[in-house]
Amino acid sequence: MTSAFHVPATILIGGGVRREVAVQLHQIGVQRVLLVTDVGMMQLGPAREIAALLEEAGLSVTIFDGVQPDPTDKNVVDGLTLYRSEGCEALVAVGGGSPIDAAKAISVLTANLAPLSQYAGYHQIPQAGAPLIAIPTTAGTGSEATKVSVITDTERDVKMMILSVHLLPTVALVDYELTLSMPPALTAAVGVDTLTHGIEAYVSRKAHGMTDPLALSCIQLVAKHLRTAYREPDNHAARAGMMLAACQGGMAFANSSVCLVHGMSRPIGAVFHVPHGLSNAVLLPTVTKFSWSANVERYATVARLLGCCPIHVADEPAAESLVEGLEQLNADLDVPRLRACRGVEEARFRALLTKMAADALASGSPQNNPRVPTVAEIVALYEAAW
Repeated sequence: MTSAFHVPATILIGGGVRREVAVQLHQIGVQRVLLVTDVGMMQLGPAREIAALLEEAGLSVTIFDGVQPDPTDKNVVDGLTLYRSEGCEALVAVGGGSPIDAAKAISVLTANLAPLSQYAGYHQIPQAGAPLIAIPTTAGTGSEATKVSVITDTERDVKMMILSVHLLPTVALVDYELTLSMPPALTAAVGVDTLTHGIEAYVSRKAHGMTDPLALSCIQLVAKHLRTAYREPDNHAARAGMMLAACQGGMAFANSSVCLVHGMSRPIGAVFHVPHGLSNAVLLPTVTKFSWSANVERYATVARLLGCCPIHVADEPAAESLVEGLEQLNADLDVPRLRACRGVEEARFRALLTKMAADALASGSPQNNPRVPTVAEIVALYEAAW
């Protein structure tokens, strides 16, 4: 079987690399830039800092800060309208996965006809769009290194998963210093999201020899650094380790696949607007309990890397120990149960279980899971995570 491996042409990693943004744009040969971000990044300062760096270098900058959490097709259209009206030639995305995913979609529509929905699924985008520099501010999604964008279709109330090599950023500037201001709850949620990327990339039916080392390194880095980053927000080594883990996790899953956790997570985000990282974190132990028996050896490897059991323990008890280990990690990081997530109202949750399960299965990701579920089994898993 042939396996593809795509990553950005340039990835700069380390404290302070955000300051290379103007140099990278000059190398691309553009002058007018749309900076894609959200209101929070403007208020907290990182987006303003990047805009200032660009202006100091003589570049023309237009700021689009209209990206919402779980970005929508309307956000994308608004950004594209501004891009065109200001004569922009490239994009710079500053923020978590939402601004980066929105910027990827805007880029695609600079060169391909709307609507965005026609490109949902795998490899549907005909042309490469405008150049994009991605500057992540959370150690979580890995979107800066992926060929994936997740955008909510507001008409159907469904999260569209779009995968294409044309969604890869041109440059990723992975600067852990931008994560030092993340509050503990966000550090926890996006940290377990990173772990989910590493685990799902490794156990996916599409895992291969190029993705396995990245996935395993991601898992090891999370095991070493996540609890410290949560307890000690100013710990530079822990923040740097988690930022590297997030980037590696993104490269891994974008070239193998995510699985059932992500499939189930998207409907929760689309319907209840629970942040993507948090919904992944909430679901991970429950889905692992359902899945591990279908690939005992790989889940056992993950358990050993996370320290859930001694190295010498046999595969089956090692894999089984992973469930308790993930539950303990969530407890240590104060990750809530689904019922405690803001906005998830029980009556509506139960009324929509079958729709969410069907949407999860239709997304394609659950088919890459070691154990492929039915709609009824996904409903039961949602209930177990409640």
